[in-house]
Amino acid sequence: MKHLLCAFLIFFTSLSFSQQLEVVDFTRVDAKLSFDIEASKVLGVVDYYFNILKPTDSVFLNAVHMDFKEVLLDDRSISYKNNKTQLVVHSKFQTGESHRLRVAYETVPKQALYFVGWGNEAPDQIWTQGQGKYTSNWLPSLDDTNDKMEFDLTVTFNSAYKVVANGSLLAKETIAGNTIWKYDMAKPMSSYLVALAIGEYNKLEEVSSSGIPLEMYFYPADSLRAEPTYRYSKQMFDFLETEIGIPYPWQNYKQVPVHDFLYAGMENTSTTIFSDAFVVDSTAFVDRNYVNVNAHELAHQWFGDYVTAKSGEHHWLQEGFATYYALLAEREVFGKNYYYWRLYEYAQELMDQNRSGTSTSLLNPKSSSTTFYKRGAWALHALREQVGAIAFKQAVVNYLKTHAFSNVETTDFISEVEATSGQDLSQFVDLWLKQVEFPMDEALESLMQSAFIQEYEMVDCELATSKCSYYLTAPISDEAKRKVISQIPNQVTPEVFEGSLKTRQAIAQYVDKIPLSLKASYETLLKDGSYATIEAALFHLWINFPEDRENYLNATSELIGFNDKNIRQLWLALALSTPLYELDKKEAFLNELVGYSSPKYGFEVRLTAFNYLNSLGIYNEQVLTNLVEASKHYNWQFKKFAKDMLEELSKQPDFKATILRLQNSN
Repeated sequence: MKHLLCAFLIFFTSLSFSQQLEVVDFTRVDAKLSFDIEASKVLGVVDYYFNILKPTDSVFLNAVHMDFKEVLLDDRSISYKNNKTQLVVHSKFQTGESHRLRVAYETVPKQALYFVGWGNEAPDQIWTQGQGKYTSNWLPSLDDTNDKMEFDLTVTFNSAYKVVANGSLLAKETIAGNTIWKYDMAKPMSSYLVALAIGEYNKLEEVSSSGIPLEMYFYPADSLRAEPTYRYSKQMFDFLETEIGIPYPWQNYKQVPVHDFLYAGMENTSTTIFSDAFVVDSTAFVDRNYVNVNAHELAHQWFGDYVTAKSGEHHWLQEGFATYYALLAEREVFGKNYYYWRLYEYAQELMDQNRSGTSTSLLNPKSSSTTFYKRGAWALHALREQVGAIAFKQAVVNYLKTHAFSNVETTDFISEVEATSGQDLSQFVDLWLKQVEFPMDEALESLMQSAFIQEYEMVDCELATSKCSYYLTAPISDEAKRKVISQIPNQVTPEVFEGSLKTRQAIAQYVDKIPLSLKASYETLLKDGSYATIEAALFHLWINFPEDRENYLNATSELIGFNDKNIRQLWLALALSTPLYELDKKEAFLNELVGYSSPKYGFEVRLTAFNYLNSLGIYNEQVLTNLVEASKHYNWQFKKFAKDMLEELSKQPDFKATILRLQNSN
């Protein structure tokens, strides 16, 4: 009976969504928000404007665990029910009526809006992540992505902080130390794309060739990192407007980094929020940069925000398109070989899914991100090749114009391509969209049109051919050279070190047993303009030449590395593991490494610290305290890592009692 009741409730909920779309049209939302930092609470007054399409006795908003202080329909009290997931308003609504529903509420969100810092040394921020159906955890809204409306946010907050939200900033007013920020969206969007970011920021400003204001935010301390972080932003924006063929559909475009973000980035309408792990200097840019995420989230402003998939079955219309157009933007910046190399890498990942038996159709709503993103991009690449660039681009233009600010299915796009190309695409749909396994033969045939990929495939030393030594110094691509070095690291000679930065990086990664004949050349890697190279080189030199460990540590003692402090944390672990090195500073080194596991730092830094501390067998009370705190983090992967580590440590009597005490005290 219990299972029958659950099935009925699931059916009733889904029926309610479809019924409401048929009988009620929500058009605009005007939300006035403030925050109680100490209680991690959102306080709001929200006006919803809607029209009745068919007679109904109720309308609802999604509202998760909210405390409603007031509910008014057209300024009058109204009968309502709050079931902790929905606010249901009861009245005799008639066709053609227009209404305003006002709700005053408070809530302590468990997800979708996060209070970061405030209680520790991490940067003080508030930011949202509504991907899926989560905005209703902090703002009464409609979880159905098919229900689009215009969202206007007015936020009151401490004047020491910037507030960034969707749309144009219409006005700012400062009263008694607080600033009221009024943001306006001109066009409708799904509620999962409502965004808010509050923190201490400066910003770069540019204007696109079409006149769109571009705002790029950064922390005040990161002024020297702003340019490399946002490098190529305007170029890619201008390119995508031209390539897609439809003007950017929103009033402006803003990008905001935040601390401990859940993902790489999120394409909130006109306001991309992304992880501050992508805020880089010019050296880090070589190995890890924001360019791809930047282009991907920007492409979503058309594919996902402007037109939105009706259901999970059509999710590739968002992620596949954003991945594909990001690749096109990167091709504009880095060249054609880069484009084909990325497609090649995607194909290898998709082939791995084939081999492991985990491949799925592109139209399977439960497909992996690899399928939605990378197979989706491949499908578009193959489709463009099949129908031609002119027909493909015109189809995209027609598709976006026809379904502007609305929701789409796969057939909506395919029918447009059939119309512009005059081709029957049923076989294409069967092969690229419906077939479970990725069509690798067809993908390789496409890739082999690139001389760059032909060269990469030709250069192969697994069979130790006679040309392999030649390949090490031959004028072949960095990718091909890297492949050769990975296959025959024992044949690297000093002459190979004279190659490109990427070649030297491959040496640092794959040549882990360093002969004396390479020692001097290998030591030069510690001065390369690549944090990845320096990290690998330092570790391998320290392992291979114990007598020179002090020299290597001295040479790299001032280096930090990427945002996860990869070089510094490795350096600390090695310094602690070198018995006679800086004996009077051992305690300071230990405290610094332990400190990186604290909530002051992003979870990437903390994860690296915990791994080093674990490898060194260091589990003092501060480490365990930080680990217990990490086990309650909102990032599920980091939380799982911490829980698993605590579980293993709890098996040891020396730590079990301390861990239990710390867990019970929090």
